[in-house]
Amino acid sequence: MSSRGIRWDRRIEVALVLVVGIAFGAWREFTFININYQLDHVARHTPFSYAHSMVQAWTSGMDLQALLVVKWTLALLSIALMAGLTIVLARILFGTWKQAVPILLGFAAFAVLSLLMHVLARWAAPFELVSVRVSHMLQYPVPLVFVLIAATFPRTDKGSDDQSPPPQL
Repeated sequence: MSSRGIRWDRRIEVALVLVVGIAFGAWREFTFININYQLDHVARHTPFSYAHSMVQAWTSGMDLQALLVVKWTLALLSIALMAGLTIVLARILFGTWKQAVPILLGFAAFAVLSLLMHVLARWAAPFELVSVRVSHMLQYPVPLVFVLIAATFPRTDKGSDDQSPPPQL
């Protein structure tokens, strides 16, 4: 990685990771909206479900508990996949795996924050919305954007391929 921006030879790899992340985010949105429709239908015993027919077929015969297990399993898998994509993107941009641990710690910290807000929502209802938003942030390509922005900052490490002196103020 150069000291200013993203190297040209890495842009195709970066674009591929971003396309995968965005496509996954779209799939995740479709899936979770429809699982939530199906959950509502099963929980309230409504005469029909607003869920897409494909999701209705996948979840046919599932009770409320099974649907909740599917939803939370997919949520955890979504977080894991997005963490993996974030680490891969950082590896492509920075040329090293040393960002993997801080990225995983960041994901864990936000997951704990989300869980804490969920628990606190018992006493202060607005925390539930914060909990959901933080959880969603971990399941969408938001962390990819943070890594992409970080890659545009000037680097000051010894391995930098730019030998120009720092700008004078």
